[in-house]
Amino acid sequence: MSKASSVVHEDARAVVRDLGQALKPLAGSTLLVTGASGFLCSYFLDVVAAANDAGLSPRCSVIGLDNFQSSLPERLDHLRARDDVEFVQHDVRQPYRSRRQADYIVHGASIASPTFYRRFPFETIDVNVNGTRHMLDLARTGTRSLLVISTSEIYGDPDPDHIPTTEEYRGYVSCTGPRACYDESKRLGETLCWNYFKSYATPVKVVRPFNVYGPGQRLDDARIIPDLMSAALDRRPIVLYSDGRATRSLCYVRDAIAGMLHVLLSDANGEAFNVGNDEEELSMIEVAERIRQVAGPPPLEITFKTSADPNYVIDSPQRRRPSLQKLRALAPWTPSVGLTEGLERTLRSYRELRQTQPA
Repeated sequence: MSKASSVVHEDARAVVRDLGQALKPLAGSTLLVTGASGFLCSYFLDVVAAANDAGLSPRCSVIGLDNFQSSLPERLDHLRARDDVEFVQHDVRQPYRSRRQADYIVHGASIASPTFYRRFPFETIDVNVNGTRHMLDLARTGTRSLLVISTSEIYGDPDPDHIPTTEEYRGYVSCTGPRACYDESKRLGETLCWNYFKSYATPVKVVRPFNVYGPGQRLDDARIIPDLMSAALDRRPIVLYSDGRATRSLCYVRDAIAGMLHVLLSDANGEAFNVGNDEEELSMIEVAERIRQVAGPPPLEITFKTSADPNYVIDSPQRRRPSLQKLRALAPWTPSVGLTEGLERTLRSYRELRQTQPA
């Protein structure tokens, strides 16, 4: 069963429409995507397929790599019959040598869910460090541009004077806490990128996503939006495993992918860019209330519980809001999907897929 809903296809076409001629450099190229069936990177494949269908000429060819440790292989079933998309099962913790020159690389292979990376700390460190180094080595062989997807977690829990958080903020991160395997390995991955650029002029750029959500996230990955969406789907109480006062600025995936493509296709080598939405910084209670509204009547109950996981909220930032001035100065981009619309689209996607499942 395909795990791409009509909402995903609408999003992909919207990115192609909004970026227009900015996608022209992809014509006739080969794009290599690691973590291809993951939440973010699967969208890159859908956007390229939509661009090819919209008349990109010559078409862009895509090679999608994944080892399927924490992603959903069926997410890309709808693309498997296409001749412009090739899938390779590969663990990027090991070197990869493509039969074709990769003109562009998007390196998004990682373990991003706290539930999963606490379960697999060494694998998380390995893919974020050695996996990134393998892609940097590959990019030295003639690649035009390598985009490495880092995370806003590299900032840790910023002090209030650095919110909105700029790319120059050095972060306040624990190197021994339950999130450290992810946060610190992403920071070291960025250090590798910087040194490859300075030493070898490797055409690498880094993006730091801030709380991106949308269709395609695993409902069991234990992050806030999938958790609340699961409750809305099942018409059960919305549970917050905290006091609900922590705030986030949430970015719909379509906006995030458009921003990342602008960075990939730019000349901003050696630079890092925040990607997110700076319009609304809402508490988790406010986000839960927004999802209750989107779920429709009768209203779902919002309850508070203590997580069975003793590390659930340890080192979790109290506030997270990006400064997007640097990305806006690079490209004609700004997030366009508001939170209510994004949540409505996400819930519609999950409902659509659930209706297609066999009884």
